[in-house]
Amino acid sequence: FGTDVIIEPQTHLRGKCNIGNGCHLGPGSVITNSTLAENVLAIHSFINEATIGKGVSIGPFAHIRPESNICANSKVGNFVEIKKSFIDEGTKINHLSYIGDSSLGKNVNIGAGTITANFDGEKKHRTIIGNYSKSGANSVLVAPIKIGSHVTIGAGSTISKDIPDKTLVVERSKTIIRTKID
Repeated sequence: FGTDVIIEPQTHLRGKCNIGNGCHLGPGSVITNSTLAENVLAIHSFINEATIGKGVSIGPFAHIRPESNICANSKVGNFVEIKKSFIDEGTKINHLSYIGDSSLGKNVNIGAGTITANFDGEKKHRTIIGNYSKSGANSVLVAPIKIGSHVTIGAGSTISKDIPDKTLVVERSKTIIRTKID
């Protein structure tokens, strides 16, 4: 433990944990076999066998699974699950997202409801997202896939092909409206 650490009620530390200066843990967090750098905030969240960088904000209700590395000044918000992924500095995954078997660059913004579809029924596949890219709400990234740097993905898109740097991509099916006849 570092200095000036706050541990709120119903917070559990299990196994071997290294907690840096100025961390604020809980209420209601469970941290297992993990390393947290200084000034990490983890509210009502699970962190298991992960490395968390300086100034990271987690939760509420986030789940950081084994082999995840979240770098400095990133944010993992409410109802976000991260599994076996590298999240670079300044990246924000604010809410309702699943990031599995992925590598996200610096200052990436993941829109609400974005998921990495990493399992094809037999194998897990990787998703790679370059620096300064962003996904619109309710996007699905079908792995294996590589999204370049400075890419914007339109809301509601399902992306299944690699996307080059500095592009806008929107993938939606045509809207069909039919008038109901009584």
